[in-house]
Amino acid sequence: MKTKELVLLALFMAMGAALHLIIPPSLGSMKPDMLLTMMFLGIILFPRVGNVVLLGLASGILSALTTGFPAGQIPNIVDKFLTAFIFFGLLMALRKIGAQLAKVVVLTAIGTFVSGMIFLGTAFIFFELPDAFLALTVGIVLPAVAVNSILMFIIYPIASKLTQRLQFETPSTQAIVKK
Repeated sequence: MKTKELVLLALFMAMGAALHLIIPPSLGSMKPDMLLTMMFLGIILFPRVGNVVLLGLASGILSALTTGFPAGQIPNIVDKFLTAFIFFGLLMALRKIGAQLAKVVVLTAIGTFVSGMIFLGTAFIFFELPDAFLALTVGIVLPAVAVNSILMFIIYPIASKLTQRLQFETPSTQAIVKK
């Protein structure tokens, strides 16, 4: 890992943590997780296994520290770490597909949904989540899918241009240069 990469990944995590803190709860004490968008952005721009491990752990710990969900620390750490690798796997499987922005937005939607299901499933297994699984899915996960997808639609082009200007060598910036 290069120092430039680590600094940019740390900035993504800091921005994600700030977003995670300022978003108000929407159903009880749960709130959509904007930290996911920044984790996904880091994986998209720097798709290396070491970065995925780092981002998964960092975002899990930051989410655990800022969660409003009772006993949500363990589910947050498990969720972010697993979601990071699932997202990375999907990204690598679809790397040959063009339409970069569309692919990134769709992957963000899928990743956010998977993250929500892993979080709720883990909370259900460890803490016997009440029968509100469907309500939490509809009230929290689906709005988070929409918000994270819109946020990625806005942030990804900016971040791609930024990494290109800073002369980062990433698969994302190489795709832009080829156009």
